[in-house]
Amino acid sequence: MLLKADPTFYPSPKLASQAPAEKLAYVAALNANGGSRPDALLVVDVDRKSKKYGEIVGQVDMPNAGDELHHFGWNACSSALCPYAPHPHVERRYLIVPGLRSSRIHVLDTKPNPKKPKIIKVIEPATVAERTGYTRPHTVHCGPDGIYLSALGSPNGEGPGGIFALDHYTFEPLGRWEVERGPQYFGYDFAWHLGYDTAVSSEWGTPNMVENGVNPELLLAGKYGHSINIWDLRKRKHLQSLDLGPEQQMVLELRPAHDPTKAYGFVGVVVSLKDLSSSIWLWHKPKANGSSNGKWEIKKVIEIPAEPADPEKLPPLLKGFKAVPPLLTDINLSVDDRFLYASCWGTGEMRQYDVSDPFNPKLVGSVHIGGIVRHAPHPSKPTKELNGGPQMVELSRDGRRVYFTNSLYAAWDKQFYPEGINGWVAKLDVNPNGGIEFDRKFLVETEKLRPHQVRLQGGDASSDFYCYP
Repeated sequence: MLLKADPTFYPSPKLASQAPAEKLAYVAALNANGGSRPDALLVVDVDRKSKKYGEIVGQVDMPNAGDELHHFGWNACSSALCPYAPHPHVERRYLIVPGLRSSRIHVLDTKPNPKKPKIIKVIEPATVAERTGYTRPHTVHCGPDGIYLSALGSPNGEGPGGIFALDHYTFEPLGRWEVERGPQYFGYDFAWHLGYDTAVSSEWGTPNMVENGVNPELLLAGKYGHSINIWDLRKRKHLQSLDLGPEQQMVLELRPAHDPTKAYGFVGVVVSLKDLSSSIWLWHKPKANGSSNGKWEIKKVIEIPAEPADPEKLPPLLKGFKAVPPLLTDINLSVDDRFLYASCWGTGEMRQYDVSDPFNPKLVGSVHIGGIVRHAPHPSKPTKELNGGPQMVELSRDGRRVYFTNSLYAAWDKQFYPEGINGWVAKLDVNPNGGIEFDRKFLVETEKLRPHQVRLQGGDASSDFYCYP
């Protein structure tokens, strides 16, 4: 029985940034070749002192084919130390791994051998739908009083999407989180400002809008999600919708400040209908005596332009535009709230911004790998072209290491990389003063298994929420 707090829990981001370096990374990998082969969770050695550094040292195949593993997360994290709903006796031990297409949820135990996780529970889609009213679980976050998952929609493939909870101990679905939904309809990501009793959610589209790929008619009509939603965390009540405008299509990853005294965060937008650019917006809460009377506001702080391209080198979906959109599919914020990373899946670029002043980000680092047109190689294999591009990105707690993968979602992979994606995981080393460069000893090629999200042993920059500054 655990009688003290898990040593990977930290009350503040400052202390978390001093945590020991991770030795293993867990990677959700999609089997996109059809047939009866299932998806898998890969275990990668990321210990620089290990003889197997940069190698896959474990693999857990799912019990069924067709899950489409996508995002996943830990059962418990530093939020368990929050004073209003403390659970310090839980431990960061289990990985909650949903199938985005199947709606099946897997619970994997990473003990006693972290290199050989074991599936200890499978929650079937019918149970998820019956108890929550939702399907297509997407994002997983460990909260002070339970495990939370977002979902894209309802059992019939339409909306609304939303959030539901699992029990900390049994992992059984407890039910829908929202009490008063208000106008919120689309689901995607969610995050918390625990210091402000506030939740934030973002928007993609319903399952019927995304599962067969981007629908050009819906996209050009501005029908995908273009707002973030603000919630009262305790009352589970919708407070505000911050609409970026229908031009801004697919408002996805949310990265709030880790310091719970800071009332701001960043959200990435995949594409602008005006010029195919991507953008990053800052949501923030001005002081109560300001012009907004304490309401939350949002403004664009970063714009990433599309790049002109020969139509002959573009997939059918993009030929008419004669340009490669950045396709900003993920962002991530370092635990010290200093550096923001932006994955440009279309152009094959990873960007690093200094966001010490969140209202005035500065581009301080950039590397290229893959890309729809570039097919830029990794420096360890300079003659081998790679496809896919920087996609899901994860950071070590000390901010010195950046891991990222190259596959987005099977139907979308096919549209933007019709030649088929050969999977890889890359790593960057970070200069403490700004700047990034490839680790030439780290390129994990997963071939036909397409890697998506990465979680780091002991926690990472997007796993934990903190109650103390």
